[in-house]
Amino acid sequence: MAKPIRPRVGSRRKGHLRSRKSGRRIPIGVIHVQAGLNNTIVTVTDVRGQVVSWASAGTCGFRTARKATPFAAQTAAGTVLRTVVNQGMQRAEVRIKGPGLGRDAALRAIFRSGIRINLVRDVTPLPHNGCRPPKKRRV
Repeated sequence: MAKPIRPRVGSRRKGHLRSRKSGRRIPIGVIHVQAGLNNTIVTVTDVRGQVVSWASAGTCGFRTARKATPFAAQTAAGTVLRTVVNQGMQRAEVRIKGPGLGRDAALRAIFRSGIRINLVRDVTPLPHNGCRPPKKRRV
């Protein structure tokens, strides 16, 4: 004998009326700027470290050598900050990593966005004597 089919309790018949991302309000966040020699990536997270928004010079339409320019970094930072300001971010901490040209330009764009900056920290990894060098070449 087959079991009778019962309706599921708590089942969702309709999807979400609006997207979950836009509903989130993030008053305080962390802005990570990774400035490499070939690209600049700007990521915004909440205080727990969950990514809210990100952009890179490549996603903003720059290709090849133009991705490494300060203007590309400024554009990437502006793109990210526009979305998080709409979500209600007011204060942030900035962490900059890497030796690239986009460091200063991205920081300038962050200051111009209207978000209050609590702290600017350079988190570029530095080797404390680093890896062992290769052995001497014998010819």
